[in-house]
Amino acid sequence: MEIRKIKKEEMKEALELVWQVFLEFEAPDYTEEGIKEFKKTIDDKNWINAREFYGAFDEKNKLLGVIATKDITHIALFFVDGEYHNQGIGRKLYDKVKLLNKKGYFTVNSSPYAHEIYKHLGFVDIDSEQCINGLRFYPMKIYLNGKD
Repeated sequence: MEIRKIKKEEMKEALELVWQVFLEFEAPDYTEEGIKEFKKTIDDKNWINAREFYGAFDEKNKLLGVIATKDITHIALFFVDGEYHNQGIGRKLYDKVKLLNKKGYFTVNSSPYAHEIYKHLGFVDIDSEQCINGLRFYPMKIYLNGKD
């Protein structure tokens, strides 16, 4: 498996994977307003261009997962194809951006579905559950050196 930056010509495929995984695993926790807001976000070219995208590719160059960060300190998107859950792909994606992060921390606005996954990675809640434009999330943070 190769973890690398997603090329411009691969971005459409990456966003399609994000959308499909969102619909399968995340959307059941959201209202119609939240689902539309998420779609609007991933369709916004300015929003996309302001983030760094990395992908997990198998030996046949099939995209299995995506992680995107803003300013390397905020995880904006983190999705693994459902067929490949629980195979360590998410961990490898996270480890890749962790290596690139020289700031010492990450923040994330975790969906209800991913909340336990982020806790497993060591993130802690920094506030209670929020809801903006129908998107439910938990603000979370992790200090990479173990200290705050």
